[in-house]
Amino acid sequence: MSEAALLFEKRGSVAWLTMNRPEAMNSISLEMIALYEKYLPEIADDDNVRVLAITATGRAFCAGMDLKQVLESTTVSPGEQDVLDRLCDNVLGPLRDFPKPVIASLNGVTLAGGLELAMCADLVLAAQSAKIGDAHANFGVYPGAGGAAVLPRIVPLNVAKYLLLTGRTLTADQMQHHGFVNEVFPAEALVEETQALAEHISGNSPLAMQRMKHVANRANDANRDAALQHEQVVFRKHQRSWDFQEGVAAFGEKRKPQFRGR
Repeated sequence: MSEAALLFEKRGSVAWLTMNRPEAMNSISLEMIALYEKYLPEIADDDNVRVLAITATGRAFCAGMDLKQVLESTTVSPGEQDVLDRLCDNVLGPLRDFPKPVIASLNGVTLAGGLELAMCADLVLAAQSAKIGDAHANFGVYPGAGGAAVLPRIVPLNVAKYLLLTGRTLTADQMQHHGFVNEVFPAEALVEETQALAEHISGNSPLAMQRMKHVANRANDANRDAALQHEQVVFRKHQRSWDFQEGVAAFGEKRKPQFRGR
């Protein structure tokens, strides 16, 4: 039996999902989607996990969908989810609103659906050797999971159009300059640096982080005043939480807070 297309591992408070189809540049297959569908709810419900990190084996993070399986999935029965429905509804959608911080750790080539997957993360780290682009235009394929709709919300519009219309890639350093990548590391240090950042984040209040993500994710869809009002409503609710009271008490007592996520 071959090794799974998606590997799951816990390292302390950090859950790792590692795409594992290096021979296919980690293109997203039905097996991989099924494993995402299995692991994401488990990780979301595990109170011992504070951060999710996603990476891959080999020279690519993810080169997009397995196009052969996309074509084959057009024969599904009426009402049945095809491969793209399952990817968008059961993987990328839950990742965008995942209740815990998500780090995409780009070990290599990141294209098309791989870029759309990375766009679902809260933070993006990348190996210096990584190449990042959309690439749909190269194959006459339309981006159906955020390439045209979400990318211009993350990088400047002309940069998004450049990636969409040319099909070319940019380096990790260039994408950091444009605001897509947070930090760039030598390839051999990427996993260690990702784990270190995840552990640092793990020390923060899980409840506060969940609520900050919720408000920040919706701020782009609201005007400033509405976004501020939403933030204030959530703040008032958060004031009644254990984590808020514990954080304030720990600050006054000059000790490390013991957060419980409630």
